[in-house]
Amino acid sequence: MAPEASTSTSHRSVEVLVSKLRRRQVVGSREAALETVKVLRQVVSRAKFSNIDQLVGLIRSIGKRLVDAQPKEHTVGNTVRKILHHIREEYNTATKGTATVGSSSRAVFSIANFVLQGQPRKHTVAQRSEVTTSIRENDPDDPDSFAKTLKPVLMEAIQDVLDELETVYDNVSKNAKDHIHSDEIILTIGHSKTVEAFLKSAAHYHSYTVIVAETSPSYSGHEMARNLSSAGISTFLVPDSSIYAIMSRVNKVILGAHAILANGGMFAITGSLLASSAARVHSVPIVVCAGQFKITPLWNLYHEFGALDFADPSSVLGFEEGVLVEREVEVLNPYYDYVSPEMVDVFITNDGDHPPSSIYRLIKETYDDEDHEL
Repeated sequence: MAPEASTSTSHRSVEVLVSKLRRRQVVGSREAALETVKVLRQVVSRAKFSNIDQLVGLIRSIGKRLVDAQPKEHTVGNTVRKILHHIREEYNTATKGTATVGSSSRAVFSIANFVLQGQPRKHTVAQRSEVTTSIRENDPDDPDSFAKTLKPVLMEAIQDVLDELETVYDNVSKNAKDHIHSDEIILTIGHSKTVEAFLKSAAHYHSYTVIVAETSPSYSGHEMARNLSSAGISTFLVPDSSIYAIMSRVNKVILGAHAILANGGMFAITGSLLASSAARVHSVPIVVCAGQFKITPLWNLYHEFGALDFADPSSVLGFEEGVLVEREVEVLNPYYDYVSPEMVDVFITNDGDHPPSSIYRLIKETYDDEDHEL
């Protein structure tokens, strides 16, 4: 059985986040992921456990509560899975200690201890040996010794996840200049902060034009157009109905993603399927910019409407006159479209570029199989 956290503070932080997720007071995939990491960091720092299974059980139980509070915000579950993966990895590394190569010893570093440039943190063999020699599970003489010994390493693993989220925009955008070239015409829809950062980064090296579809009924494209124009990028705002007509002049379509599924498909803002279909007809490349925290082990559930997440239908068609209500007309306003993997050319993430066919490999590297279902 998983133990309780040492104080009620961590319990309160979990309850607060559960409430926020249910009420949709946490807006955006990245914000939801950041809130999840911060809550789990607090839980681990205050938790009492005498073996690794107890800690994993505690995190899984809290993770399930968070996911159940808002199952359509996939980054919450993704973040829990990633932290579990890092914790197991750090535990295995700590218990193995050092590895001998020939006549010399070297420190064993886990993936979690590599910063984004691939450089290892400055752990020493002595530090690892100290953890290894003092770690002891289920010690009846000192039940807290295991947690006290392992917590510094585990907190560092959680901090790595937090660092990745905080730098995701910069790292997705670092190679933008290689994907966008001078005098190109780029089409995007709605407002994605990742795409915005990507386009602004490319503008430091090339002069190009962006066409932004306004994305009815949310009209989030208006904010995107304002932000790009303020950055000095030549920007045009067009109605969604113009997407097909202008596609023959477009060089590249760049989209954001709400969630990237295990089959290489994705859930993206409504209108993405329209833009992708038009791009395919005109053989225009489709590029998706998204952090790896949006990759989920879930497969497409063959929904007619992406993610089965709906907004207020009155923003699509008003009910003021009552005629539609009397005739029992069903009006749907989905938040997201499902875009199949066949329509996407490349995913640009904070860990490089990947075709849809390699997403399953990233999932294998990022999450443990036993955590796919929390």
